[in-house]
Amino acid sequence: MKGKMDIDALQANLVKYGQGHLLQYWDTLNDAEKKTFYADLVELDLERINRYFNRCIATLTDEVSKLDSKMQPIPRDSCGSITRTESDILDEYWGEGLRLVSQNKVAVLLMAGGQGTRLGVPYPKGMYNVGLVSEKTLYQLQAERIRRVEMLAREKTGNIGNIIWYIMTSEHTKEPTLEFFDKHDFFGLPKENVVVFEQFQLPCMTFEGKIILDQKHRIAKAPDGNGGLYRALGETGILKHMEDHNIQHIHVYGVDNILVKMADPHFIGFCSKLGADCGAKVVEKAFPTEPVGVVCKVSGVYEVVEYSEISQSTAELCNPDGTLKYNAGNICNHYFTLDFLKDVVTNHEDKLKHHIAKKKIAYVKNGKQIKPTEPNGIKMEKFVFDVFQFSQNFVVWEVLREDEFSPLKNADGAAKDTPTTSRQSVFHLHRRFITEAGGKLTWKDGSKIADAPRRHAPNYTSEKDVDTVHVEVSPLVSYLGEGLEKLVNGKTFIPPVHIERTSTGEITIESS
Repeated sequence: MKGKMDIDALQANLVKYGQGHLLQYWDTLNDAEKKTFYADLVELDLERINRYFNRCIATLTDEVSKLDSKMQPIPRDSCGSITRTESDILDEYWGEGLRLVSQNKVAVLLMAGGQGTRLGVPYPKGMYNVGLVSEKTLYQLQAERIRRVEMLAREKTGNIGNIIWYIMTSEHTKEPTLEFFDKHDFFGLPKENVVVFEQFQLPCMTFEGKIILDQKHRIAKAPDGNGGLYRALGETGILKHMEDHNIQHIHVYGVDNILVKMADPHFIGFCSKLGADCGAKVVEKAFPTEPVGVVCKVSGVYEVVEYSEISQSTAELCNPDGTLKYNAGNICNHYFTLDFLKDVVTNHEDKLKHHIAKKKIAYVKNGKQIKPTEPNGIKMEKFVFDVFQFSQNFVVWEVLREDEFSPLKNADGAAKDTPTTSRQSVFHLHRRFITEAGGKLTWKDGSKIADAPRRHAPNYTSEKDVDTVHVEVSPLVSYLGEGLEKLVNGKTFIPPVHIERTSTGEITIESS
């Protein structure tokens, strides 16, 4: 911080915006604490913060309104499906996606601002190891999927294309993420193709609109939600970086989905072929009242409607073929063109509403930090999907849950979305890879292991042995099961099975 601290001016500005209490312990601070606290306070955009708070505080006392009468399902011509699309059309989408990758026009953007608190670990989720045969972390799996798509694009077109991986972190996850990638040599990706940037934070507020002091010399802050992406894109120079590198198609996703298909050529190709500026991957809801957001139209514009905003009778509505009318479950997996993102950042970002999360937030009372047992304040967050409303050509791509969606959110012992269910999802998928390519799996006594069923409810299986059939295929060997026939057809394997590509390019198969 340069220049002399002007405490009187700071105090006057804080009082103007109703935040004069922030300096109540000023005289008890040492010089170092005063210097850092002053620097933090003068950086606060209090007019913006109060505007955000005043926009959304009324929703705290409002009952959740049902949106049934305003909802319309996604138009059929805007919705594609991996299972209902003819194979020749799927091949077109796949080829288009790989062509764009080969021309350096595709990037992936990871939203990785969350800490592993619910997992019970003190580091970012991307560094988590769920216990696969390979012991690979989420970050390594995702990096290797990027490398595999680049390989496929080169094989298809003859051109060497690179995918830039943008990673949005928070204040708490940025340095550990950078250190982790550096320690692991960026998992084989060029260092310059992994671009880490930080989202912004907002102060935590009391229900009365007062900024909360976490310590006498520090305010309580929280990341501004995954919808903070758009402000960060503009103010950290990432949009300019994309423009300078001629990127036109961006795949955006959350860190915790262990099955995520990085820069999915089918998805990218589908969106490109339809001329979409914005798109979302969805999965069929497992049951009418599954607690997931639904992609649909509300009063003529696209939105994600939370399950609490839909009555049970509407959630249970069916089409003539028996499928749910509102069936497009949101999985935080999106497509944007660069032009769309530029329009959002330039013309719409400040219009995005903040959503309120009631939280237990540590605060200072009588000079000492108190940790409340009940929610005592709010965090204000924007959601990444709230920009759908600004799209001029929005599309939806429906995929199979067991192929592409298994989130890691909770520690083992929870009912779902745990390291165990994530690990099982990979084993289940890769078990199918082997058997669909003509391989056989048996126990050591020679008895056959049943083929993995093609469809199953999320995180559910009737098989007692699901977590003992350990089958893993490295992303460097196969992206979605392709190319395995020549490796496994007509052969028998005893779990655990691990198919890997070494640093020299050799493919190895380990089996008991």
